[in-house]
Amino acid sequence: MKPFIKHSGIVAPIDRVNIDTDAIIPKQFLRKIERTGFGKHLFHEWRFLDYEGTQENPDFILNKEAYRQSSVLLTRDNFGCGSSREHAPWALADYGFLLIIAPSFADIFYNNCVKNGILLVTLPTKDIDDLFNQVEGKPNTEISADLEKQVVIAPNGREHSFEINSFAKECLLKGLDQIGWTMQFTDKIDTFETHLKTNQPWLVTS
Repeated sequence: MKPFIKHSGIVAPIDRVNIDTDAIIPKQFLRKIERTGFGKHLFHEWRFLDYEGTQENPDFILNKEAYRQSSVLLTRDNFGCGSSREHAPWALADYGFLLIIAPSFADIFYNNCVKNGILLVTLPTKDIDDLFNQVEGKPNTEISADLEKQVVIAPNGREHSFEINSFAKECLLKGLDQIGWTMQFTDKIDTFETHLKTNQPWLVTS
């Protein structure tokens, strides 16, 4: 995945609490194991008026022309609750979202997003309210994030500091999931395995 260092993008405000993973990517679309191709099904039941996804709901924000290229999502408490499916971050990333801002996130969803290069920023509710006031009804408004400095820059220029786990931050900055992070230490792993085979061969299965 690509490193996340800084990002600026059009923000799509979705003013709802408890948006679960079934709303993000409904269960009928979970038949693939690849990470690609899920973006067209993102928020399917909100974006479309029919089951097949051929009739767009004109009232849903991502169907409005000014928001079709959104890469920043602003939303409310407990985003990503529900099942542990990793398909939800796959759908968000495949659509183009790189930054999601909310007062709180479900834990498993948060970790899954880090593995897929999406930065989740948790801000106090009063700051979220302020951001909603700045962006609602104002198409093409952008919000920026600087991961190294751990700040979100609002449309009015105000900087909002946020906390992030140091390991998650390192993985995002380097563009690594946990497997990629582990592979940085291949030489040390090989050295350990060689030492183990030499000194404790009874612990090594053939």
